[in-house]
Amino acid sequence: MTYDTIILGAGAAGMMCAAHCGGRVLVIDHAKAPGEKIRISGGGRCNFTNLYTGPGNFLSRNPHFCKSALARYTQWDFIDLVGRHGIAWLEKTLGQLFCDGSSKQVISMLLAEMERVRAELWVRTELKDLRKTESGFALDVEREGQRLNLTCANLVLATGGKSIPKMGATGLAYDIARQFGLRLTETRAALVPFTFSDGKFKDLSGVSLPARLSNDRTSFDEALLFTHRGLSGPSVLQLSSYWREGEAIRVNLIPDLPLFDLLRDQRQSGGRKALTTELSRHLPARLVDYLSRHTPMQGNLADQSDTALKDLIAALSDWPLTPSGTEGYRTAEVTLGGIETDDLSSKTMEARNVPSLYVIGEAVDVTGWLGGYNFQWAWSSGHAAGTAIAGR
Repeated sequence: MTYDTIILGAGAAGMMCAAHCGGRVLVIDHAKAPGEKIRISGGGRCNFTNLYTGPGNFLSRNPHFCKSALARYTQWDFIDLVGRHGIAWLEKTLGQLFCDGSSKQVISMLLAEMERVRAELWVRTELKDLRKTESGFALDVEREGQRLNLTCANLVLATGGKSIPKMGATGLAYDIARQFGLRLTETRAALVPFTFSDGKFKDLSGVSLPARLSNDRTSFDEALLFTHRGLSGPSVLQLSSYWREGEAIRVNLIPDLPLFDLLRDQRQSGGRKALTTELSRHLPARLVDYLSRHTPMQGNLADQSDTALKDLIAALSDWPLTPSGTEGYRTAEVTLGGIETDDLSSKTMEARNVPSLYVIGEAVDVTGWLGGYNFQWAWSSGHAAGTAIAGR
């Protein structure tokens, strides 16, 4: 059974690549259905891209690597594709675009694009052996209880990273990379909640508010959510990609709130009110109660000097915390790191020293921020490899 191109992985990048390769194309996946991470993303509505996508929204050992693919297939190109398939979408905060209906619409769209070019899809198919040949690659797979031998001129690795193993994620792409001499950067769970071993935030589980989370390298202003394990929410997930074990983070609970002025004005008109009562007008009451056990908040407003109020503001705007760790790949949205970009062509995604081997999507050492950026990398890198293969 001979193909021009075999793509390992029927996720976002793999299906996008299949739609552009040309020739006889086969996509293989061990899952029971294609696009499983697409299906669960965005609460079932798929945050499929971001209006503000640019190279600065990605982490990589080589920050320039992603520029070529992102420039040649942009967020506007994918928005146009979505529109041609009649999929309604809406913009949420910070340029994030979601399906107005269901994420399954994006999967159906990609399958339709594959069908249009007669690309085949095999699910519930396990790769058993892979070898380089003079003319390309030879694969042994198991499908429906049968062992099958396949050959192809081009092989594309689109099996993703290690994040969310319950969805079938494995380190297969990394194993294949090692087999063919491609280097790997360190891989870590990213876009993942922080944990605290002492259960210090159990009483606050479910409380959320806008916040600024930062470390020595960056900061993010988005929602913060307290959980029974620790901290989550968009600001936490964003910062986790820039965090290392043992590092402290800093939490600003009032990033855009002129709380000093508000409390000082209220002191004039309602000085008999308890300080904690007034704070609960601006912050979640459960959070104020928790903080009052660790920060001086006793007495009425009238009892608070300007100095005392400034000290309180300083504590609320610069709260140092040191996470014990993260929830790991179990809940991580993506894998940070991956196959070394120096070993790949930024234009075609082809391995420099292994002709006709391509690597796309999350398997590459390119990791986006939260908010649709990782899907855009999947579309852009898949398109880059697909069009390069078609051009051959």
